[in-house]
Amino acid sequence: MADFDYDVLVIGAGPGGYVAAIRAAQLGLKTACAESRETLGGTCLNVGCIPSKALLHASELYEEATAGHLAKFGIELDGARLNLEQMMAEKSKAVGELTGGIEFLFKKNKVDWLKGHARFTGQHSVEVGGKTVTAKDIVIATGSSVMPLPGVEVDNDKGIVVDSTGALKLPKVPGKMVVIGGGVIGLELGSVWRRLGAEVTVVEYLPQILPGMDEEIRKEANKVFKKQGFKYKLGTKVTGCEVKGDKAILSMEPAKGGETETMEVDAVLVSIGRKANTDGLGLEAIGLATNERGQIETDHDFATGVEGVWAIGDVVPGPMLAHKAEDEGIAVAENIAGEVGIVNHDLIPSVVYTMPEIAGVGLTEEQAKEAGHEVKVGKFPFMANSRAKTNRDTDGLVKVIADAKSDRVLGVWMISSLAGTMIAQVTQAMEFGATSEDIAYTCHAHPTHSEAVKEAAMAVQGKPIHI
Repeated sequence: MADFDYDVLVIGAGPGGYVAAIRAAQLGLKTACAESRETLGGTCLNVGCIPSKALLHASELYEEATAGHLAKFGIELDGARLNLEQMMAEKSKAVGELTGGIEFLFKKNKVDWLKGHARFTGQHSVEVGGKTVTAKDIVIATGSSVMPLPGVEVDNDKGIVVDSTGALKLPKVPGKMVVIGGGVIGLELGSVWRRLGAEVTVVEYLPQILPGMDEEIRKEANKVFKKQGFKYKLGTKVTGCEVKGDKAILSMEPAKGGETETMEVDAVLVSIGRKANTDGLGLEAIGLATNERGQIETDHDFATGVEGVWAIGDVVPGPMLAHKAEDEGIAVAENIAGEVGIVNHDLIPSVVYTMPEIAGVGLTEEQAKEAGHEVKVGKFPFMANSRAKTNRDTDGLVKVIADAKSDRVLGVWMISSLAGTMIAQVTQAMEFGATSEDIAYTCHAHPTHSEAVKEAAMAVQGKPIHI
C-alpha cells in the first residue's frame, strides 16, 4: 500500500469541511484541512450565517428601542440612537470568537490546518501553498460563492452596489436600498437595513418572493413584510446598473417584456443565488467533470466518480445550507472510516431568519399534490396562540400537510418569531415517520408558541381546540 501524508485531506474549512475533518480525526484517521482564508469557518462563519444573524439580532433590538414597540409593555425609552460602528464591532467580535473556536477544535482533535489554496495534482495529491500533500481520501468541501448578475457590477469597497458580503459592512445606513432577489439572503439583509432606517425595495424576477417554499406561506410572508415597510417590484427583471457619484441608477423591465424604468438609490444588494466553488480546483487533473450547474455529482455515500475523492456541501446538488453540509461532513467521514454515514435529504429544514422567521421541512402542498398524494392540511394562526397573543407576537401560522390516507406528515411550514427553533420538533417527528395524530396527541407545554404545531396537527383531522 502506498504511503500517504494523511489518511484524509479535506479541502475547505466551512461548515461541511471543518466538521468532516473533526469527525474523521475523532474516528482515528490522520487528518488535514486545507483552507485559503485567514480564518476557519468558510462563508458561513466569516461572511454569511453568523455575521448576518448578529446584525439581524442587533437591528431587532434597535427597532424595539426606537419604534415604540416597548411602550405598550410599559417600557418608555427616549433618545435611543444608532451606533453603527459599535454594532459592526460586536458582529466582528462574535465572528472572531467562533472562527477561533474552530481553530481550537482543530488543535484539540489534532487536525492539521494547511493554509493556502488547494489544487489537485493527482488522484491522491494536492498542492497547497506551493507544497504537495498526499492523502488516501480527499474530500472536496469548497462551498459556494455569490452568483453574479449580468449588467450589474459589484464593488463592495465602494459600498454602493454590493453582494451579501458587502451588505454586512455598509459604512452608513442607506436612504434608499434595492435588494435584487426575493430569496432568503436578500430578505434577511434587507430586513437589517430596513430596521436601521433604509427604505427597502425588493426586485424579484418571479411573481412571488421566497421561491421553493410553500405557496401559501410565501404569500403570507409577503403580506407580513409589506406591513413592516418593504416595497416590492415582483415579476421584474433588472437589466443594468450605473453608478453616478454616490448613487446607483437601476434599469428594470417587466420579466415578460415591456417598458424600461429606472430607479435612483443609495445602495443595491445583488442577491440572486450562489454557485458552487469548483473553479481552480484542478479537477481536470483527476478526470472529474462537473454537471451543467458546475456542481460535483456523487453517489449516496458522497463518493465521486474518482476513487478516493469525495464531495459534500454546496459543491454537490441540493440546497446550499450550512446544516446540510454539516450533516454531510459527519456522514462522509464515517463512510471513509468504514462506518455507515447517512443523510436524509428529504428532511433538510429551511429557515429564513427575518422577524418573524419562516421555516419549512418536507414537501410543500404543491409538491405533495404533484407527487400524487391526496392531502389533508391543517393550519393554526398565532393570533389564536395564547403565548403569542400575550407577547403581542401574533404574525404567522403553522401549516401541516399530511397524506389523506395514511395520515403521515409530508411537510410542515410556519411563520413565527420562533420558527427556526420550532421546525426541529417536526423534522425529528417526520424522521420517525410521524402522523399528524402522533403530533396532535403529543403533550406540548403551555403557554408556548409550539402549541400552534399541536393545534395545526389537530386541524388536519378537523378538531383544533382554539379556533
